[in-house]
Amino acid sequence: MIITENIHSAKTHFSKLINKALSGDEVIIARAGKPLVKLVPVGALEGTSRIPGSAKGKFIINPNFDSPMSEEELSDWGL
Repeated sequence: MIITENIHSAKTHFSKLINKALSGDEVIIARAGKPLVKLVPVGALEGTSRIPGSAKGKFIINPNFDSPMSEEELSDWGL
């Protein structure tokens, strides 16, 4: 079940929302109806750690990526 609460209501019912999140409900906290954050149990984050090198070979960096910019490029950026 997805529960959406505005900030004011979330402050008032925070303990209830924590219990809902712990029981598996998706709790979204919004401002003026616009979703801002999701309340999730800490255990839900386990197993989602980054693995160094997992993107190796998935993209290519241009060989001149770190070369100095030309005067024209610098002026385009307003530098």
